Amino acid sequence: MSDPGERLQKVLAQAGFGSRRVCEDLIADGRVTVNGEVATLGRRVHPEHDRIEVDGVPVGVRPGLVYYLLNKPRGVVTTAHDPQGRRTVVELVPSDPRVFPVGRLDADTEGLLLVTNDGELTHRLTHPSFGVEKEYVAQVEGRPSRGAVRRLREGVELDDGMTAPAKVALIEPNVLRIVIHEGRNRQVRRMCEAVGHPVVRLVRTRIGPLRDPKLRPGAWRPLETAEVRALERATTRGAEQVEG
Repeated sequence: MSDPGERLQKVLAQAGFGSRRVCEDLIADGRVTVNGEVATLGRRVHPEHDRIEVDGVPVGVRPGLVYYLLNKPRGVVTTAHDPQGRRTVVELVPSDPRVFPVGRLDADTEGLLLVTNDGELTHRLTHPSFGVEKEYVAQVEGRPSRGAVRRLREGVELDDGMTAPAKVALIEPNVLRIVIHEGRNRQVRRMCEAVGHPVVRLVRTRIGPLRDPKLRPGAWRPLETAEVRALERATTRGAEQVEG
């Protein structure tokens, strides 16, 4: 007798979409598809073979995929291998399976970094068309004026073009909170330098919906399934906002 599979609402609940009742409502509202077709209550699926989506976002972490949230310390380089022999971020997380950092933080920048072997999610988190926010706290030289903050918000001219509008707040006389959705090389540092306030210390405090103020420098933890889902939803919303 062939395996009938698992009830769809059970699979959705295990993937972090809420209680089975909530998942039944998602199905009843027509928000769930299986292999491109709108699912109905009572549907059974094989998660390892069927493509399940909620609001267009794929469901289910495929076997073998891992997701680590790392608090990168200063002096560690964001690469899988460094010819100069410096310590790399992949040396701070488990070596098996092989993983790669999502995006880059320069050696002097600290804070949250996602490390994974999920190439599709990596692309969605790093490509500017998906518009996923990254939040930084920057201690800078001098005391930025209202005009300097306004320039950062509206966009500043860099050698590779004008930056997109950013969310910027002065949280201390010489400390800025900056939220961007681009991923240019050393962008926050170059933005601050462009308005006359070079960065003294830079820490990334958020990647899309991910925060963890309790994660100490050099420490890592696996993402929960619900956090992976939240990242996928963030990339979907970002793409929709750009297209809209």
